[in-house]
Formats: sequence, structure tokens, C-alpha cells
Amino acid sequence: MTLRAPPDERNLDSLRSFGVINLDKPPGPSAHQVAAWIRDATGQDRVAHGGTLDPKVTGCLPVLLGDAARMAQVFDNAIKEYVTVLELHDQAPADIADIVAEFETEIYQKPPRKSAVKRQLRSRRIHALDILEQGERRLLLRVRCASGTYIRKLCHDIGLAAGTGAHMGDLRRTATGTFDDGSLSTMHDLIDALAFAEDGDEEQLREIIQPAERALVHLPQITIAPSAAREVAEGAPVYAPGVIEAGPTEVGGATPEIDSQIVAVTPDGAAVCLGTLVGDPGGESGLVVDLDRVLV
Repeated sequence: MTLRAPPDERNLDSLRSFGVINLDKPPGPSAHQVAAWIRDATGQDRVAHGGTLDPKVTGCLPVLLGDAARMAQVFDNAIKEYVTVLELHDQAPADIADIVAEFETEIYQKPPRKSAVKRQLRSRRIHALDILEQGERRLLLRVRCASGTYIRKLCHDIGLAAGTGAHMGDLRRTATGTFDDGSLSTMHDLIDALAFAEDGDEEQLREIIQPAERALVHLPQITIAPSAAREVAEGAPVYAPGVIEAGPTEVGGATPEIDSQIVAVTPDGAAVCLGTLVGDPGGESGLVVDLDRVLV
């Protein structure tokens, strides 16, 4: 089994088969349709995106290429950030800022009738809710929220609380986990870069397609020996003798609890697998990481 080259030493074929694009989704197509276009353009069998966006919604849509599609689960619980226009049905009350602030908490929502998921009441956390601009009947809001939050429903509920009624206007996603709108690429950028690469100019495509490890930077890591990585590629879990380094296993200054998600990498930083930490990485024997997804 040949292991993947270090992230900063991969050729274009390797980037296409294990890469991530921070895409600026255009209005019109669904996220699924955009992913299909990228699959065809890059020649990959599999492509996955980091969170559904409705056709009219624009913005941050991480797209995983090739083998990287196996790790789409890393976006399941990623915090999302949006900017949206709240269209009030009457003049904003004087205390609208206080009313909006009340929604910066855990809220309860039921998915809309057109949703593909089961319509049952569920809770979602609104981590931050800020008024960026305000007019008589319009508010420009920035929302940081748990994955699976329905912004349209949030706008509707704010309108009810305000006593005016309201609906959502334009909506743009500005961040998905560690990906944000500071480094977005458009579909036009990608198609142009692919054409330039065909002519021998790889620079633009290397800026757009990043090594897939970019999508794993928020996870704690454990470094394993190349011999252990080859065994993982065949489906074996990670045992203590194969662990070279137990750190860094901290995220945000906190050591992950047992049963937390972790990524195993080779000494040169190439991702090997996603798994669950079930044992002591510093031990001399025993199971350390139970596999969730093999990435090589």
C-alpha cells in the first residue's frame, strides 16, 4: 500500500483525488447540482459538499473531492454563519434590538413541510445574532448557529415576537466551520484554473484546490507510524504500538474526552483515518483509535 504524499508535496492529480474547494455557491442551482458539476469538471467519481444550501442561497460551500468525500461527516456539526435580510411586514418596533437579542439562545424549530427530514420539533443553538444594519422595515442580520438551523423559520419567529410578522429576504452563508468567505472561489475561477492547468500553469488551481487535510484542522490529531498507516489502510484500527506522538491532541486549549472524534496522520501530515479515541495514546498496548473512515 502506497501512502499519500505530504500535503504540500502533492501533484495535481493527488490534489484532485483528495482535495477541498471553498466554493462560493452561486444563486440558482442546488448545492447537490453544484457538487455534480464540480465532479464532472474535475474528473472525480465522488464529490461531497459541506452542508445543503437551497437554490437561491449563496456563499460558503466547502466541496470535498475524490477520497475526501468519505469525510463529509466532519461538517455535520460545524457551526454555520449567515447574513440575511429580515423583511418586517410593518415598521420595526422601538425595542426590536431587544426582541432580536432574545433569540440568541437555544431555540426550538420544526423543519418546513418541503424539508427532506422528518418534521419533528428539535432544538438548535443560536450562538450569536447581531443587527448589522436597520431600516424601517428591514434588518440586516448576522447569525452564527448550530448546523441544521432554519434561518427562514428564525426570521418568521422574530416577526411574530415583534408583532409585525416577517419573512426572510436574501440569505448568504459566510462560514462553515473553519471555512469562511475570506478565501472563496467561484465556479468560473475553478473552470478557468482547470484550463490554465491543462496548459501547464498550475498556480491558480493549487490556490483553489487545497489538500483535504484543510477540512480537518479543527480536530485533535494523533501521529502514527507509516507501518501502522498501511495497516489502517487495510481496515485495522490504531493500536498503541503504532502511535508515534500523542499530540497535539488539544483543540482550543482543551484535551478531548475519550470517545471524541480524532484524525490519525502520518509523520509528514497526511491524513490516514477518522476515528473515535477509545484508549490511551500514550500507552504501551491496547486499542487507541476505533475506525470511522479510512482516508487512504
